[in-house]
Amino acid sequence: MIVRFEMPDDIAAIRIVQEVAFGQPVEAQLVDDLRAAGDCAFSLVAVDDGIVVGHIMFSRMKAPFPALALAPVAVLPEYRRTGFASRLIQQGIARSEAAGWRGIFVLGDGAFYRRFGFDATKAAGFTSPYAGPHLMVLPLGGGELPTTGIIQHASAFAKLG
Repeated sequence: MIVRFEMPDDIAAIRIVQEVAFGQPVEAQLVDDLRAAGDCAFSLVAVDDGIVVGHIMFSRMKAPFPALALAPVAVLPEYRRTGFASRLIQQGIARSEAAGWRGIFVLGDGAFYRRFGFDATKAAGFTSPYAGPHLMVLPLGGGELPTTGIIQHASAFAKLG
C-alpha cells in the first residue's frame, strides 16, 4: 500500500470509495463540494495494487489559529481493519504539521480518534454548530492552542444537516 496526494485521475475512484464506504453519496458529495469551492487544503489516497482503496480530505476552516478539518476518511469495506485508515490519518497529520498548520479538528468516534491524539476536552471551549462530545482537536507543532474561540468549517459542511 502507498499513500499519496490525490491526482485528477483519482477523482472518480475517490467518489466510489466514499459512496461504498458510507453506503450513500452524502460524503462523496461533501468531498466534491469542498474541492469545487477551493476549500480542500489537501487530499490523500491509499492505493493497493494500483487501485484507490482509501481516501482522506483535509479542508481549511476558520479558527483562532491555522486549522484544518479532517473529513471524511473512507476505506473500502474489504480493506477495513487492515491499517489503511490509520495510515491515511497518520500521514495526513504529518503532512499538516509539516505544512505549518497548528491544529486539526475532527467530528467522530472518540475511541477511534483518541489513539491519534485527538482530544474532545481540548475542543470543548470552542463554539461551533458541531460542538459536543464528538468534536475533537489535535494540536500540532508541539505548542498549546487557545482553549476558546469560534471555529467554522467550510460552507460545504452545512449541507450535511
